[in-house]
Amino acid sequence: MVAVQTRRFTVNEYVRMSELGILAPDERTELINGEIITMIAKGFAHAAATTRTKTLLELALHRRVIIRVQDPIQLSEHSEPEPDIVIAKSDLLAYGTHHPRPDEVLLTIEVADSSLKYDLETKAPLYAAAGIQEYWVLDVVERKLYTFRQLENGHYQAQGILAETLEISPLAFEDLTIQIADMLPPLS
Repeated sequence: MVAVQTRRFTVNEYVRMSELGILAPDERTELINGEIITMIAKGFAHAAATTRTKTLLELALHRRVIIRVQDPIQLSEHSEPEPDIVIAKSDLLAYGTHHPRPDEVLLTIEVADSSLKYDLETKAPLYAAAGIQEYWVLDVVERKLYTFRQLENGHYQAQGILAETLEISPLAFEDLTIQIADMLPPLS
């Protein structure tokens, strides 16, 4: 019997493949645990929730942080996901020389329409292992917010599911109260 081994890519190799045109500029991919993952196309509800959440956070946290939308963060040598929204510490260079690393990320948010299972089962452990302090998944189908908090030994100790009628405060900004319904697209 022959043992099968997979070849995991590093972030540097992944970036180089983009530079060389191996990955097309319009091809939406991310590197997760050394594997190049094709990202699912965004639906209308996903796009609306991402825009609403970004706008809400920009208004509330004006100039206190950098809010990145669908841009990479570098978690490790083998993972560079592109979360829907990242609140990162303000950097004078605005991350011109590197993508935010876990110690610079205050909150990571994924918006899920068809990717809920992946965001909960693959991304949550990935972000926890990397040291991301707080992770949310906004479910636009069931209109809920999944929260992952209290990072300890590479695992989130507190997980919750909040209805759209509730509110939440990010751990890094306890003075900010967000109505979950305000992040979601309006009902038809």
